[in-house]
Amino acid sequence: MKCPYCDNPDTKVIDSRPTDEGQAIRRRRECENCSKRFTTYEKVEEIALMVIKKDGSREAFDRYKVMNGIIRACEKRPVPIAEIERIVNEIERGLNNLMEKEVESKFIGELIMDQLKSLDEVAYVRFASVYRQFTDANTFIAEIEKFLKHEKEGN
Repeated sequence: MKCPYCDNPDTKVIDSRPTDEGQAIRRRRECENCSKRFTTYEKVEEIALMVIKKDGSREAFDRYKVMNGIIRACEKRPVPIAEIERIVNEIERGLNNLMEKEVESKFIGELIMDQLKSLDEVAYVRFASVYRQFTDANTFIAEIEKFLKHEKEGN
């Protein structure tokens, strides 16, 4: 593995441990040239999942886009990063288990909102407002009323 600091091709593994419930290996490495340390992750290469966007275009699924969207929704909320990573892993695993080569972005957005709904109400509304492109206060109110009705029916 090439060092990200000095581009030296010789690095050594200092520590390895399973992560993501055994789905990946986390490796701490040290460059033999500059002695800086960095972390790499090794996981099974899966069939590329294509996401069909609202405009009909397609792009490869990117777990980091999902993570960044959730992080933005949870900004300044008491949600640990480990919980966000768990959600992203669960969504990615669920999508891979579908055994589909293509999935609509709408489906992924709904999966994210389902997870956020039970995690943090404010994060859910924030994500929904961007995802569903709320245009005014009435749209916000309608979504909150729908959420509260769902909560009342669930209790």
